[in-house]
Amino acid sequence: MNRRDLLKLITAATGAAFVGTNPLAYELRPDVPLSDTGFNKDDVAFLNEVGEVIIPRTETPGAKDANVGQIMAVLVADCYPSALKKTFRDGMKKLDAEATSEFGKVFLLLDKPQRHSLITRLDDEAREYNQKIGLWHVASQLPNQRSEASKAPVPHYFSLFKQLTLFGFFTSKEGGTKVLRYVPVPGKYDGNIEYKKGQKAWAT
Repeated sequence: MNRRDLLKLITAATGAAFVGTNPLAYELRPDVPLSDTGFNKDDVAFLNEVGEVIIPRTETPGAKDANVGQIMAVLVADCYPSALKKTFRDGMKKLDAEATSEFGKVFLLLDKPQRHSLITRLDDEAREYNQKIGLWHVASQLPNQRSEASKAPVPHYFSLFKQLTLFGFFTSKEGGTKVLRYVPVPGKYDGNIEYKKGQKAWAT
């Protein structure tokens, strides 16, 4: 799966063009320690649990196996403009508030069926919201280059969670080598590989 296909998949799955800047387009950058992101270990644990509902572990790894929470924290801190950072951070509080309103306890205390029910409802609400404000662009091919000064509408907070979960997982070692088929490069080029129905997509 190449970057363009991944971005299209994320757009189709979340109902909004993928948001980010050049770093999300695989620009090489030094590692960012968690202490520099403004997020802490509890935030990462929370985001990992949200991600695990979106991509649960089955016979293949899930979001927690890829530590998508840490990936999300770094990408938000390093790549998002202020408006999106605020939407993302406020969204963490809103998700807990939604859980408390519906089930009487915060998200991390919900059981598996309750988490699934809540996330499914928020996913539907996010799609409707994004369509309503005109952020549905299935044909998007590049990350949305949102500037710091942009006054454009901001996607629903859950869309940001879902986008970064998908992006973080499928660009991680776990997603790229254990869920997608992976062929190391360099290697011989074969432009006529046989396809068998039901095979996984390629990671390259």
